[in-house]
Amino acid sequence: MQKIFITGASSGIGQALAYKYAKRNQHTGCIIGLAARRSEHLQELADNLQSQYNTTCRIYPLDVRDSLACQLAAQDFIQQYGAPNIVIANAGVSRGTLTELREDIPAFQAVMDINVMGMVHTFQPFIKAMINAAKLNSANSSETAQLVGIASVAGIRGLPGAGAYSASKAAAISYLESLRIEMAAQNIAVTTIAPGYIRTAMTDVNQYKMPFLMDADIAATKFVNAIAAKRRFVVIPWQMGFVARLMRFIPPFLWVWAMKKAPHKPRLDWDWL
Repeated sequence: MQKIFITGASSGIGQALAYKYAKRNQHTGCIIGLAARRSEHLQELADNLQSQYNTTCRIYPLDVRDSLACQLAAQDFIQQYGAPNIVIANAGVSRGTLTELREDIPAFQAVMDINVMGMVHTFQPFIKAMINAAKLNSANSSETAQLVGIASVAGIRGLPGAGAYSASKAAAISYLESLRIEMAAQNIAVTTIAPGYIRTAMTDVNQYKMPFLMDADIAATKFVNAIAAKRRFVVIPWQMGFVARLMRFIPPFLWVWAMKKAPHKPRLDWDWL
């Protein structure tokens, strides 16, 4: 029986992933740990998954910036169900930021703490148990444990007005690459997913055209397929992957020229600050 732990599960991509895994495993059953800050949304999601797909769910209302809360959640999940097969560090936030504005410093800190350290806090307490489980299942490659981090195409090159977000996702990409090397000898796969524009509450506020915008449920299907294939690094959708490859090779002076008049992410207040 597949066991999955997902952060940022109360809405958007995280919620769509939970539904996708529950539906795919409705005949064999699965266990999903659902973590996010909004307990009422988590409970509603858990109730829906249990009633529609007979999925075993356990909710963990927490903020991924709180390492102790993540530690306790992991301990509880492992105690109840054993080591998960897949841990998905999906929790993330996006907000326009400008370095020139002192009032944006807390937003910079929050974005980096959630998008980068939140990923570390999510993975760390599971790894020892996953290593032990991977050793026991070494004869069955299909049971390979897997850590999945949700990064972003915004981490490929710096975007104007999104210094905190681009920096956090660039850091996430590099962190996951390091982790992949570290975990290779432990028979634990590490997958980096770098989405383009996905239709969620975070993108609904954007006032500019978003190329290749994809609905969250469609994106979740592609995410789950990439995870099942144990892809090391994947950009979704594929069209944005082509753009991302081009972005890597644009000279810095040309990137500045092209981006200096690009639209900025709105500097909205969020309740996570």
